[in-house]
Amino acid sequence: MNIHCVQHVPFEGPGSIAPWADSGGHRLAITRLYAGETLPEVEEVDLLVVLGGPMSVNDDARYPWLSEEKRYLQRVLARGIPTLGICLGAQLLASVLGARVFANVQREIGWFPVEATPAAATSPLFAAFPPVLPVFHWHGETFDLPSGATHLARSAACEHQAFSYGDAVLGLQFHLETTPAGVASLIGNCHDELQPGPYVQREEDLRGSEAGFAALNEHLRPLLSRLIAFSPAGVAGRERPL
Repeated sequence: MNIHCVQHVPFEGPGSIAPWADSGGHRLAITRLYAGETLPEVEEVDLLVVLGGPMSVNDDARYPWLSEEKRYLQRVLARGIPTLGICLGAQLLASVLGARVFANVQREIGWFPVEATPAAATSPLFAAFPPVLPVFHWHGETFDLPSGATHLARSAACEHQAFSYGDAVLGLQFHLETTPAGVASLIGNCHDELQPGPYVQREEDLRGSEAGFAALNEHLRPLLSRLIAFSPAGVAGRERPL
């Protein structure tokens, strides 16, 4: 399977998605939009992962490639390609699906629990997700729930933490892919965002624990596996006679 990541800044990469792809024998490629790289043909992608970034989806004037990326996402969704949006990626999916993206009342930076909604229990993607899970956040914006989407998770600071759209589109406001190195990079590059607030942790707390990161990554793997099973190649593989 061809896994493709869209990366917006050098310090927010695929994290634990890379070893997951490698362990499954999948090919992982990355388009670095900040470096002027070109997105692949839609037909070449079995699973698209749209990563995070500190910019807003509304910053098209400052980052012209955002407009191109949104048009690309529209083509991806129209073709039914499984797609995972993480943080900025989730906001981009919400925007492309017609929802408003705007500043959240509070910045949410650190380890805070998300709670699965009742609808998560019957979701083909989210049914196995724990009722409550401490996860890593780093965001200042949020989004309205797109029309036709299913609300899957919330937190005390942010109502819309996760949503699905159809069977194979998933937006996560939080980070399950992150690693200790990824958090260190965020701290180093976005330290100015660590202003005191009710949902902004101290730098030493952001660094978390080995067990915390392991739990994040462990809960991401089945979501990725379920998503890729909805790709045209995955469906064909399931339907192939034994």
